[in-house]
Amino acid sequence: MSAEREKAMSEADVKAWLEANLPAWKLEDGWIRRTYKTASWKGTLMVVNTVGHLAEAAWHHPDITASYAWVEVRLVTHSAKGITSKDLELAKKIEDVVHWQPGKEGKGLEGTPHNDQRFAYIKYD
Repeated sequence: MSAEREKAMSEADVKAWLEANLPAWKLEDGWIRRTYKTASWKGTLMVVNTVGHLAEAAWHHPDITASYAWVEVRLVTHSAKGITSKDLELAKKIEDVVHWQPGKEGKGLEGTPHNDQRFAYIKYD
C-alpha cells in the first residue's frame, strides 16, 4: 500500500491506452470494463475465480457481475477517483490469463477440447 495517493489519468489517455493495448476493454461511466462470454455456469465460475485470484494477489479489487454465460469486470481506483496504472495493469493481467489458450502455443499443453461442449469454458473473441 503506497503512502502517496495515485493520480487519475485523463479520459483521453485511458482511451488511447485501451485502444492500443486492450481493445475489448472500454471506458464507461468512470470505469474500465470488459464482459467475458462463457459457455456455461462452470465457465462463469472459472472466470470469476481467476479474476478473484489475480485481484487479491495484486491487492486491487474490481467489481464483478456474473450471470449464467457472462462475467463483467469493472475497475477503478477509488482513492484516486478515476483510472490509474493499477487498473490498466490488472486489466492486462486478467485479459492475458482469462484468454490464455495453451493449445495455440504449440507446446506440451493442449488446452480444452473445442469440439465437445462438455469441456467448453470461455467463448474466445
